[in-house]
Amino acid sequence: MKIDGSVALVTGGASGLGEATVRRLVGGGAKAVIVDMNVERGEALAAELGDGVIFQKTDVSDAAQVQAAIDAAKELGELRIAVSCAGVGWAARTIKRDGTPHDFDLFKKVIEVNLVGTFNVIRLAAAAMSQQEAVEEERGVIINTASVAAFDGQIGQAAYSASKGGVVGLTLPVARDLAKAKIRVMTIAPGTFDTPMLASLPEEVRQALAAQIPNPSRLGRPSEYAALAAHIVENAYLNGEVIRLDGALRMPPK
Repeated sequence: MKIDGSVALVTGGASGLGEATVRRLVGGGAKAVIVDMNVERGEALAAELGDGVIFQKTDVSDAAQVQAAIDAAKELGELRIAVSCAGVGWAARTIKRDGTPHDFDLFKKVIEVNLVGTFNVIRLAAAAMSQQEAVEEERGVIINTASVAAFDGQIGQAAYSASKGGVVGLTLPVARDLAKAKIRVMTIAPGTFDTPMLASLPEEVRQALAAQIPNPSRLGRPSEYAALAAHIVENAYLNGEVIRLDGALRMPPK
């Protein structure tokens, strides 16, 4: 799939991995819909990138809101690329030290955004893509974001790991589902990246996290995620797979 001339929808597109992906795709000639809950950042990025880039405030777990974002993308042209970077994460043990159980609503919220929201984007983007003519035997490419926590979940990551494990688990069956429609489905599982979520941590904590990564011993750069996403779009033989992007990191228990 060629980036140039395509329309892309990127959730979580106002910051971090999503912002880097928007910048990379637009830099390659795509038009884009920035999907995010942060209106200030989303509108500022759309204004910076100029014509062919719009912002759509969207809760990815809401069917009507995601459909509205997809409809906005179709106004720009044919939706060929959908990248899901929206996500949330809170640390909480299954039971606290005093025996209090994990907050049930918190667990459900993480699943709702990270897993249900991702599938919501997949199903609606795929429906739109399936109505288009194939270009070089492809109608579209869908890229999801999991995490190394799907495989190496740490203490306190039950909700987050479960949500990302679900994204990993749906990758192959959805790719098989969408094969006849000529839509590819891939998932990236990032390690520890230098995103706004980590920016608030003390510098000594950031350095400790970087030291755990074998090579290169630093936090991942959002531009590296975006580079992989762009390669997935352009490499027609990548389908139904999860790619770890983590510098050979294997997370310890805590």
